[in-house]
Amino acid sequence: MRTNSTYLLFAALLFSIGLSGQKLVVLGTLQDAGSPQLLCEKECCAHPKPNDYVSCLGVIDSTRALLFDATPDIVPQLSELLNRSGTDRFSIFLTHAHVGHYTGLMHLGREAANTRKVPVYAMPRMLEFLAKNGPWNQLLKLQNIVLNGLENGVPRTLDNGVKVEPVLVPHRDEYSETVGYYIKGPNKTALYIPDIDKWTEWEENILGLVPTVDYAFIDGTFFADGEIPRPMSEVPHPFVSESIALLKHLPEADRKKVYFIHLNHSNPAREANFEGRKAAEALGFHFAEFGLEVDL
Repeated sequence: MRTNSTYLLFAALLFSIGLSGQKLVVLGTLQDAGSPQLLCEKECCAHPKPNDYVSCLGVIDSTRALLFDATPDIVPQLSELLNRSGTDRFSIFLTHAHVGHYTGLMHLGREAANTRKVPVYAMPRMLEFLAKNGPWNQLLKLQNIVLNGLENGVPRTLDNGVKVEPVLVPHRDEYSETVGYYIKGPNKTALYIPDIDKWTEWEENILGLVPTVDYAFIDGTFFADGEIPRPMSEVPHPFVSESIALLKHLPEADRKKVYFIHLNHSNPAREANFEGRKAAEALGFHFAEFGLEVDL
């Protein structure tokens, strides 16, 4: 009996050690259309940067890697994630049906990788959108992907031990609902909200949520009003300046958890020497960078 107990304890220890190697990695930081953006002749798109990809996170795990959002840049992003993980097994979690967040699924089809039953997780309207519209429903017909339903606020524990919990957020939901995700490893939790209309439109309180997680990757699409030459009410997002004004009242330890992500090509905070960015960083806030790894 003692031998069995010792064995079980040892096995649990090994399992824990294996899980502790999980990391969250930033695989992209830009708004849906990336950079350089089509027809943009401004300075912001004049000098393309290496690894300047659309907003995406990954979980590095040796048994099954996880990809959060299937962006137009999925080819280099997934390659990077699988190389860091040392596995060819992966699952995808989708936030919503705007072009920068799901259209990378096309690379799983028979014209490209022709994958076999890749698990894709999404909310009900997002699943319906994929199932009823081409070319996405062909991925189902050919079993390139397998759809898995999620429920708001209900955690899903995966075979690698990571818990993923969707949370509905207000956004322009033309084709699907929009969610962010809590990504819970054995030791730490990240919140990923690349798109939301305004913090005041959400029934949750971001001021109360940041202290409950270890990392908060949040919508940083625009830095301030007037950034693009059209009414910005057409594409509502919390300006980085607004988020800073709201979150600067948190203790410094909590401010340091915040990483702005999903930056539009026009966002001046893409440049490290932008004064607004330096002021935000002086308060403890971060701007997500490709390749950043944090422990889960």
